[in-house]
Parts: sequence; C-alpha cells; structure tokens
Amino acid sequence: MKYLIVTACLVASPALADISVEFREGAPKDRFTFTNTGTCAIGPATLELDLGDSAAGLIFDTTGAGAGVEVFQPYETVAGAASLASVSQVRDGDNRLELSLSKLAPGGSIAFTIDVDDTLRDSALGQIRVSDSEIAGATVALISAQGTASGVFDATSAAFIRVNSCTS
Repeated sequence: MKYLIVTACLVASPALADISVEFREGAPKDRFTFTNTGTCAIGPATLELDLGDSAAGLIFDTTGAGAGVEVFQPYETVAGAASLASVSQVRDGDNRLELSLSKLAPGGSIAFTIDVDDTLRDSALGQIRVSDSEIAGATVALISAQGTASGVFDATSAAFIRVNSCTS
C-alpha cells in the first residue's frame, strides 16, 4: 500500500495596516471616519487631515463668527475615542487637523463630526454644503516611526492610505 504524504507550507504574508477615510456631508454636522482595514493594530501614530488642496478650498467652520457661513459645528469625537491620545485644536477657518493615535485595532474606526464649508463664490451646493467633488484633492497621512504614508480624496469623498507594514 502506498501512502501519499502531503506537506503544507505556510507562506508568511506581510501584515498590513491600511486605512480607509470617508467624508459624509450632513446637516448640520459633517462626518469624517477613519477605519483600519488592515490586519494589524496601528499606533502610536498621527493621522493628519489637510483640506488645503481640496477642489473647493474647504475650511472648518467651528464658530458663529469667522470664516464659515451660517451654520457652524465644533469638533466632536463620535466613535473610537479610546483609540485617540489627543486631537489638535481646530479653530474657525482652519483647514488642517491632527489625530494622535494610541492604538487603532484592525477593523476599528475613529469618527468625528464638524462643520466643513467651501470658499468658492459659486459652488454646486452653496458654501454651507460640500459636494463629493469639492473635497477631491484634500489629503490624509499616517505618520509613524516607520515613516509617512498618505492618500488623496477622490470625487466620491473617499481616500485610502496604503501602509506597507504595521506601525506598532
């Protein structure tokens, strides 16, 4: 009787820590969601959101007096607060903020609400609402001891940060 011996080899694949980012226009609050779509935890690290290169010159409208138009909303963490070490102060008219991560587990999300306005004289939805194409060009970055990885928002209000290896 012959025996067939089968040997299985496990091929190690690199652990990834990718991040998807979504912007959703809402009334009165807009929402950003950062989700760890990778296979390992992320952190400590910094997530940086920069609206400066957005197609419509987007800004944060956090107070009733200042750069924004009509409705305003301050920054508020609505999911994943336990994963955050700190958040940079966001002033009215700013176009950049930083989220310092302690640790974001695979599948974990951090979300915050804030009001975002555009600075165009003539925009598709008016200055108090942001269309998907108006955020295109805004950037997000993950900064860690291993380096910086970044992504750019497209015309569907989404960005993706591809990370080649875990950051913790």
